[in-house]
Amino acid sequence: MALAVSTVDGQPGIWLTMRPDGMREHAGQFALPGGRLEPGEDYAQAALRELSEELGVSVDDDQVLGRLDDYPTRSGYVITPIVCWAGHDRVLAPSPGEVAEVFHLTYDDLDVEPRLLTIPESDRPVIQLPLLGRRVHAPTAAIIYQFIEVVLRGRPTRVDHFEQPVFAWR
Repeated sequence: MALAVSTVDGQPGIWLTMRPDGMREHAGQFALPGGRLEPGEDYAQAALRELSEELGVSVDDDQVLGRLDDYPTRSGYVITPIVCWAGHDRVLAPSPGEVAEVFHLTYDDLDVEPRLLTIPESDRPVIQLPLLGRRVHAPTAAIIYQFIEVVLRGRPTRVDHFEQPVFAWR
C-alpha cells in the first residue's frame, strides 16, 4: 500500500481515494493505493506499481521514505504501508476501474483525533478518523493514524491492535 506524500498548491499532504461502487471488494470505501504483490516484487515495488496503476503517478525507488507497521485485516490480508515522496503538484490520471475519486488531505486536514468505538463482536477498539466530513474506517484509518502520529507528531505509535468495523470483515 502506498501512502504518497505530495504537495498541491504548496500544501503538503497525502492522497486518499474512494473506491468505485462497482468493485468486487470494499466498494465505495476510502482507500490508499495498493494491491497484491506480484511475483518477484518486494513491498516497496508493489506499492509504487499500484500508485502508478491507480493514480498514474510514477515514483522512483529512491523516493521511498519508509515503511509503517503491517496491518493484518479481518478479510485475511496483511497490509504493508510504504511511505513515499510523490513530488510537487503532480498531475494525476486515476484509473476509473479502481478509483472513483481522489482527495489530497493536507497535513492540516490530518490534524484530527481518532474516534475509538467499542463493538460487541470484538474486545479491540474500532478506529475511525473524521476526514472530509465523513468517517474513514480501518484499515485505512489505522494506517493514516500511524502516519499522523509518527510522522507529523513525532510519537511512536502502534496500530495493529485497532479493530475494523464489522462490515469490513468480509
